[in-house]
Amino acid sequence: MNILFDIGRVLLDFDFESSLSRLLPPDTENPSERLKLLIERKDEFETGKIDIPTYTSWALQVLASPATPEEFQHAWQQIFTRNSPMWTCVEKLVADGHRLILFSNINGIHWPWITENFPGFEQFHGAVLSYETGFIKPQPEIYHHAIRTHQLVPHETLYIDDLPPNIATGIQLGFRCHQYDLRDHAAFEKWLAANLIPIR
Repeated sequence: MNILFDIGRVLLDFDFESSLSRLLPPDTENPSERLKLLIERKDEFETGKIDIPTYTSWALQVLASPATPEEFQHAWQQIFTRNSPMWTCVEKLVADGHRLILFSNINGIHWPWITENFPGFEQFHGAVLSYETGFIKPQPEIYHHAIRTHQLVPHETLYIDDLPPNIATGIQLGFRCHQYDLRDHAAFEKWLAANLIPIR
C-alpha cells in the first residue's frame, strides 16, 4: 500500500521560537513580533518563491541580529527533534513491503540537513516537497502533483498529517486520512490497525 507521510509534527517535532530567539540581541524590541514575521513569510520560502540567500538576509534584518548567514541557517536547522514512536512504525511498514512517500511543506535549508542528521529518511521510496514543486499544502495542486508523480490511487492511499486544512484537502481528494497528534500516538496506531494491519 502507498502511504503519504508529512514530516513536521509527524516524523519530527519542531520549535522555531526556542532556536531562533537565540539570535536576537538582548535589548531587541518586540522579539515575539519579529519571530512571528519570519514564520508568516515561511510559506513563500517553502514554495521556492524566495531563495535561501534572500530569505536569510531578510530574516536577519527582521531580527535586527548581528548573526552571520551561516549562524542563522544553523539556528533555523536546530528546531527539530525525532518522534521515535513514529519511526518505529515506519520501520515496520517498510519491512512489511509498503511504499512510503514523504509529503511535506519544507524549504531548502531544512531538507538537506534533516536527511543528513536524522537517520531513516533513506527508507522512504520518494518525496513530494513544497519548495521543489512551487505549491504548498493545503493547495490541491501539490496533492495532484503527488498523485501524478507517484501514480497514486487516492482511495487506496493512506495519508498522515498534523494540520486540519491539509487533512481537509486530502479528504476532498479521496485519500484515507489521519490527523496525527504527537500527544496521542496510540490513536494513530489504532487508526492504522483499522486501515492497514496491526503494528506488531
